[in-house]
Amino acid sequence: MTIASWLLYATVGAYTLGALAALGLRGATGRVLGAVGAVTGSVATLALGAWCLGTDTRLAVTAPILPLTGLALRVDAVSAFFLVVVGVAAAAASVYGVAYSAHYEGRYSLRLLGVMFNVLLLSLAIQVVADNALTFLMTWEVMSLSAYFLVLTEHDQRETVRAANWYLVITHAGFAALVAAFLLLAAGDPTMSFTTMRSAVLAPGTRDAVFVLALIGFGAKAGIVPLHVWLPMAHPVAPSHVSALMSGVVIKMGVYGLLRVSLDLLGGGPAWWGGLVLGVGAGSALLGVLYALMEHDLKRLLAYHSIENIGIIFMGLGAGLMFQSYGLPALATLGFVAGLYHTLNHACFKGLLFLGAGSVLYATHTRNMEELGGLIKRMPRTAVCFLVGAAAISALPPLNGFASEWLLFQALVGGSTIPRAEVAVVMPVAVAMLALTSGLAVACFVKAFGITFLALPRSAEAARAREAPLAMQIGMGGLVLACVALGLAPFFVVPVLGSTLGGVGGLPFAPVAFSLGTSFRVAGAVGQMSPLLVALGLVLLVGLTLASLRGFADRRLRVGETWGCGRIGQTARMEYTATAFAEPLRRVFAELYRPTQHLSIDFHPASRYFVESIEYRSEIHPWFEQALYAPILVLLRAAARRVRRVQAGSLHLYLTYMTIALVVLLVVARWPR
Repeated sequence: MTIASWLLYATVGAYTLGALAALGLRGATGRVLGAVGAVTGSVATLALGAWCLGTDTRLAVTAPILPLTGLALRVDAVSAFFLVVVGVAAAAASVYGVAYSAHYEGRYSLRLLGVMFNVLLLSLAIQVVADNALTFLMTWEVMSLSAYFLVLTEHDQRETVRAANWYLVITHAGFAALVAAFLLLAAGDPTMSFTTMRSAVLAPGTRDAVFVLALIGFGAKAGIVPLHVWLPMAHPVAPSHVSALMSGVVIKMGVYGLLRVSLDLLGGGPAWWGGLVLGVGAGSALLGVLYALMEHDLKRLLAYHSIENIGIIFMGLGAGLMFQSYGLPALATLGFVAGLYHTLNHACFKGLLFLGAGSVLYATHTRNMEELGGLIKRMPRTAVCFLVGAAAISALPPLNGFASEWLLFQALVGGSTIPRAEVAVVMPVAVAMLALTSGLAVACFVKAFGITFLALPRSAEAARAREAPLAMQIGMGGLVLACVALGLAPFFVVPVLGSTLGGVGGLPFAPVAFSLGTSFRVAGAVGQMSPLLVALGLVLLVGLTLASLRGFADRRLRVGETWGCGRIGQTARMEYTATAFAEPLRRVFAELYRPTQHLSIDFHPASRYFVESIEYRSEIHPWFEQALYAPILVLLRAAARRVRRVQAGSLHLYLTYMTIALVVLLVVARWPR
């Protein structure tokens, strides 16, 4: 048995034992042992992916578990990369969850939480190595249902139930599209292996239909606009380590699926495939960050940023598909590499941010930023971790978000070489949208960090906050190291990603050219970047500043109040609020937000010249979502009322229905083709 086989069996065994421990043991013992299984399985998943990538190992396993074909698994380079993504985020979330889930004890079912958490991790690991349609679709369904039960952990909250239902409906609508796509791809044979699908010859119309269905199905899971509606509902209400996992990994299954089907199984397509993915990605990125700017719920803000970053990833995939269709393999590889690099980076910094938000929620019991503030003194380690995540997602050098977005900029700028002018002109527009998205993300995280961690506490809960437990700090700390390492070492990561894509969809096997050292240059790019020099420059700047202060400044310690415009006492009411911070941008994008305003003034009964109280409310409703989904809901409810008549409460009638259905199925099955 090879090392890769051992690691695969260790992954499956650890998750299974973790689920059984959580199911069979009560209280803290079951919680801890369930977490041990999750951590062990995650480490094995990470090791399996890294081993296969590092040694160029391929692994194929078939187990007689599923009917018809059994469980067909195959680890190739693309699978190995996504195993690494799953392993990194899952390991951090699992360690964090050991302590975080303790506050659910006695309130909600830890047994269900532990079982479903391990099942979700197992399904994620199996998902990316599935090697036929049946295995892929069944694992996809297990992943979706286990995530649904995890979102539903706080099931007594109305907001939670609503979010879980939306997630269930959208994910199953996407699943129906995926079933149709795979049936078309496999000519009606769900047991067909991916290897056979790659060699199948499909009519152009069928290929287009498969691509569109795959984009809908995987896009619903990824949370691209307009299929994103479940994401800002589900991520905030789930336990925070589950939110980190859903944002960092679960939505990435949409990225994996689209890459596997459009590039690997279909081998790429016409230019409009890439243009559609690029356009959807750019729209998702911009709308996601614009809605995030208006959010005061810390976890909902992060959820909207997941939409933004999925959009950025899709921009990379779209650019890659477009370049491939025009026979520009170097630029195509650069686009795909940028998308994959940002996939890994987003799993790290978004997982870190959700874990940081979870620590804030754990300590203050609120997600409302208007009730926070001053946490940097009470939770300094959490504040530092959140700051690193905020800088990374804002694409500030030398962290990992900067490296991948720089690659994407390079790929899009290279779009000027596309031979058709009407297509090439689209690329500068995409560059501008990416630049605008990055700038707005910086503004949003200045607000998120400043309002949450700086200034004075705005509530008693924030004033009494204490640092998160050690296990939660370890989980965040691991992702901080990953963000720094991935930002400083693109000269190591990019060639690995380039070799991962070698041969997939006709991309060249030649390694991506790069210069190892302080300068980093990629084939096809028009510029070069040096993350190491950027980091050294920052360290030098900080060192010179400190040295100057030490050498020339007055060393006497002086303690004084912050200047407050002449006021003597400073209170939290004088602070800049999240609403005030976002007000200028709300005015600029008023046509998009369309805020509603309500002003109520109560006058003194004796005279209307004396005001007793003034109440001002301004709310932003996502009109885009309402305009799209409200008519659909009206139609569905009308149809449900009609269908409800079928439910008469008669057992005889139900048996009649079943008999008719069986007869119809038998006729269809025996119908001559």
